[in-house]
Formats: sequence, structure tokens, C-alpha cells
Amino acid sequence: MKFAGMRIISVGVLLALPFCCPAHAQDPLAAAIAQYEQEPDPVRKARDLARFGDEQISRASRQFKSGDDVGSLHTLEQYRDEVQITFQELKATGANAEKRPAGFKELQISLRQTTRHMDDLIFTIPVDKRPFFQAVRSEVGKMQNDLMDELFPRKPNHDSKKPSS
Repeated sequence: MKFAGMRIISVGVLLALPFCCPAHAQDPLAAAIAQYEQEPDPVRKARDLARFGDEQISRASRQFKSGDDVGSLHTLEQYRDEVQITFQELKATGANAEKRPAGFKELQISLRQTTRHMDDLIFTIPVDKRPFFQAVRSEVGKMQNDLMDELFPRKPNHDSKKPSS
């Protein structure tokens, strides 16, 4: 009799477990985004974003393929906003990205990869819906170029005029 009661309690606990756990524990991307949002250090924030950024683009692609155009665009916009925030926070540290590239480098490498995946996604979108997605892709591409400028600043060329022989 005691064992039957224990079995019912055990089964009840197992059945209630999914309702007790937070929803983001079942979604690794949501957990990664939550961790990213709580991170105070811009360098670690850039590394976190580099880890899950590609997954956000994959999610946007899956959303679009399932017919959720608005959700797909929203996911890409969320990613763009995360990149922008992280880049601004990195610049606000005052670190010279050329000499101390931590964070800047990880973010730039990640952007190079995610922009390629954005391009792949945009190629699959009907032409009439592309401008919205292309606008987000363009903004992310501009941030990637800005990161490159931070990492590899242009130096004036002092030897532009060579003596004639």
C-alpha cells in the first residue's frame, strides 16, 4: 500500500516538472540570450553574442520557412540590436581595438559568418519581402565594417609621393 502511494506521488512530480521549470530552460537560445542580457562585461558579452548569434539567424530562417515572416524579421532585428549594443559598449570602454582586440575580434568574426547566413536567408525570401530583411542585413554589415575600422584603422600614407628617378 505504501509503495502504491509513493508511485502516485513520483508520477505526479514527474508530470508537474515541465510546468515548474522556466520556459527558457527548455530553449537553449533563450537561456543564452538571457545570460547575454545580464552580462555586465562588454568583452564577455561580445563572446556570448558570438556563440549564439548564428543560432538566431537559423531561428529566423526556420521562422520564415514556417510562414512567420514577422517573427523572422523580429528575430533578425533583435540580433541587430544586440550587435549594436555590444559594439557601443565595447567602444565605451575606451580600449584600443587595434592593440587590445578582445571582444572586438570575436564580434567581427561572428558578424562575418552571420552576415553570410543572412544573405542565404534573404536569397530564399520572395522579392517583395526582401527590402525589410535587406535593411537589417545592411545595418549589420555596416557595423561589421565599423568593427574592421576599429581593429585595423587606416594610417596616413606618408610615402604617397615617391621621388622620381
